[in-house]
Amino acid sequence: MANYLKLEKGYSSDGIYNSSEGQSFGSPVHCAKLYLSNGSLLTLETLDLTFPEAVAFVFLSKHKSDSGIPTLTCHCTGNFADAPFGGNPKEIAISMPSLQKAYLRAINSAHPRGYDVIIEATHHGPTSLNKPVLFVELGSSEKQWEDNIAAKAICDSLLGVLDNKIESCEKVGIALGGTHYPTKFNKLLLESEFGLAAVASKHALAAVDEAMIAQMIKKSSEKVTHIVLDAKGLGSHKDRIIKMADDTGLAILKV
Repeated sequence: MANYLKLEKGYSSDGIYNSSEGQSFGSPVHCAKLYLSNGSLLTLETLDLTFPEAVAFVFLSKHKSDSGIPTLTCHCTGNFADAPFGGNPKEIAISMPSLQKAYLRAINSAHPRGYDVIIEATHHGPTSLNKPVLFVELGSSEKQWEDNIAAKAICDSLLGVLDNKIESCEKVGIALGGTHYPTKFNKLLLESEFGLAAVASKHALAAVDEAMIAQMIKKSSEKVTHIVLDAKGLGSHKDRIIKMADDTGLAILKV
């Protein structure tokens, strides 16, 4: 992905793009800069000091899974309990629902042959940046990491989104339940007006309490209006989660 941006889209070796007209690339308001890291993306907790003017941080990353299924994913970051893969324990990063939704729709339209396109539940670091974070990933094995066609689709989809005004979502939910690859929430993003902030899969629900729900709501760059529940994917935590959702006073959407 970095090679495509440098070789085909004009990003210089220092990561800063300038168009033929001498203007920074990006949306009509904010430029887009490419930062290359030799370290783990999961621990880049000081980027907002390096780029204080940034509106959001989009991480272009490889995705790895035991299944090896070709997959294009995106997700916001955060830890509901401990922090084995970067970030701080029990800390959710700031999300930007409209950016995730716009990218997911764009890459779903491009949809390289043979790939699944789906969001992931919130997981791993970085978690403490003071601007929204979105991970955009290509996976799930080395074969896909070297797929220039998929890399092109990801970059073109993302740059197309950044080069146009991103409309804020009027309906935004935090999502609870389901699997790590939440197909019901994915469908909601693609087929409705909803955007999503943090997503806690059923595997994380044991660590979700009132304070965590409050943090998930607070850490959205757009006002959260709904609690979205995978009604059949709450497991043994169903009654507790529904009560906490009711106590927020937000509208509840069951999918």
